[in-house]
This record gives sequence, structure tokens and C-alpha cells, in this order.
Amino acid sequence: MSASLLRRGLELLEAPGRGEAPPGLQREQDGPGAAGAARRRKAAPQAGRNKATVKGRVVKSAIEEYHKKKPVNHLTANLKYMLKGRFVANKAITEQVLAQNRGRKSKDQPPKKEAKKKPEGTVFTEEDFRKFEREYFGRP
Repeated sequence: MSASLLRRGLELLEAPGRGEAPPGLQREQDGPGAAGAARRRKAAPQAGRNKATVKGRVVKSAIEEYHKKKPVNHLTANLKYMLKGRFVANKAITEQVLAQNRGRKSKDQPPKKEAKKKPEGTVFTEEDFRKFEREYFGRP
């Protein structure tokens, strides 16, 4: 505790009438402590003034703040940028890059592509068979 707080506490606890010190021990107001007391009085907090605020600050509306912080959709601009380029990577290279970035777990693997089954049929037509028959067996 500071000495001034102790002094004030003792003054409060003293009996009435004994609170004043003898004239020889009283401090003079125009001595070196007077400037400090005046400075403390001047710096006392005032009721209507808040020092935490910035001078000249304008309060913004909540709607303006919402519109300012609202997420913006950049999809169209990004698509235009990506489609603008004419360089297309080789499909084998892209597959290789994707395979390198894929994990080893089964959940990271793409589904297996099943081979497309061709319809079972002949490549030759009826006319081809007749032509072959004429050439091989010698029938007209």
C-alpha cells in the first residue's frame, strides 16, 4: 500500500478533533508536491469522456458491415480464367499426377472401370459369306 492510502486510513480511524497534525508537521501546498497534486486533479477521469474511442470515429451501420463481410461467389470469374487458357495437359500426365496424389487406402482408390462388353456378333455380313463360298467351293 502506498503511504497516502495509509495516511487516509489512519485519518478515518482517528477520533474526531485529533485529525489535524501540529502546524510544524503540515506540508505546504505551494511546495514541490503541489505540482503533482494539481496534475493528479487535472488527470482525474471525467464522466462524459471515453478515452478508449478514436477521435472523429463514425459509427457504421450493421447492414453496411454485413454487406461488406458477405461472402462473394467467384465461380464465374474463376471459370472464365480457367477456360481462357488454351493449354490442355496430356491425359496420361494428368492420370499420373492424380495417381501420385491418391492415398493407398481403399477408400482413396477410384472405382474400377469395367470393360465394356461388345455385342457378340459377326464382323462378316451375309454377302461376305456368299462371296467366300463362291471363291472357296467354286459354286456360282
